[in-house]
Amino acid sequence: MQEKKLKLYVIAGEASGDLHGSNLIKALSTETSNLEFRSWGGDKMQAEGGNVVKHIRDLAFMGFVEVIANIRTILRNIKECKADIEVFKPDAIILIDYPGFNLRIAEWAKEKGIKVIYYISPQVWAWKQSRVHKIKRWVDHMYVILPFEKEFYAKFDYDVEYLGHPLLDAIDNFKKDQQPKDAFYKEHGLNQQPIIAILPGSRKQEVSVKLPIMLEAVKNYSNYQIVVAGAPSLDVDFYASLVNDEVKIIHGKTYDLLSNSEAAIVTSGTATLETALLGIPEVVCYKGSEISYRIAKRLIKINYISLVNLIMDREVVKELIQHECNANAIREELNKIVEGGSSRQEMLSDFTELRTKLGAGGASKNVAQSLLKTIR
Repeated sequence: MQEKKLKLYVIAGEASGDLHGSNLIKALSTETSNLEFRSWGGDKMQAEGGNVVKHIRDLAFMGFVEVIANIRTILRNIKECKADIEVFKPDAIILIDYPGFNLRIAEWAKEKGIKVIYYISPQVWAWKQSRVHKIKRWVDHMYVILPFEKEFYAKFDYDVEYLGHPLLDAIDNFKKDQQPKDAFYKEHGLNQQPIIAILPGSRKQEVSVKLPIMLEAVKNYSNYQIVVAGAPSLDVDFYASLVNDEVKIIHGKTYDLLSNSEAAIVTSGTATLETALLGIPEVVCYKGSEISYRIAKRLIKINYISLVNLIMDREVVKELIQHECNANAIREELNKIVEGGSSRQEMLSDFTELRTKLGAGGASKNVAQSLLKTIR
């Protein structure tokens, strides 16, 4: 008699969650074929058999003002998600970051008697530490991906698992199949000048704000070609209104772009760590609405916003936040890290230390094996 399939409902709401979710789905499927997935995510999760029913392009709202402006859509999405879960009847729900949404689902699922697994902790150590008490009540098992998070949760008498950072695997897998430099340049019509990569984010609102500033910062870099990493969730026409003919936009090839770049200007988020692990010097930028920034400044209890600096617990990459995020400041910092720049070698050395600090690879496989035991 064939064993009943294990049904897993996976929820990610952003590009980074889609990446980590896809690697987890792939690792779970490698462990056993006796699984059925249904998910909220993106193209990467869909490609690994995630059966995506709601795409991240319809889910990513950031900042206090933006969330309030879209509250009806968010509440409708939550209602829709709950209804879909009830029809699917999963053995467990796997929540990936995206706390404003996922913690509501966790509370509801716990009341329904559905096992709740959280993969990639909300950044409760940065703000809203009171959420830990809710997590303890609603989440059956938590997997964290930053070394210091295990110690943080221990202060609240909550045992979580740290099994490594999945980006190590994502980047190692990319390197195995990496496109040769000449082929990459030819495919995208690039000349032989060194590249400065611009990563303005994956949401329309953040790209609209930051990309013009980033482009202004590099407008006189005549010895370089400027290439923008286009987010898979945003179409070409959207970018066309923000760039001139001299700027290239490459969609869905961010790792290839970064690995062939001299330096990068990067929006705060997972991309800051990806850039560092690929060994590319970077300047980190963040700029949101003034109201959202002022609220966040009062609430957030951390010294840095980039994952690189948070993990290293010191300033390795320069962070230009809000008013400091301007063309002149970006240009000044970029000059320090392009070839011959005074800070370039020191930053590259720090990136080597960062990788060592994150430990060995295999996070997705380790989590998959542990998760299956936990559910069964």
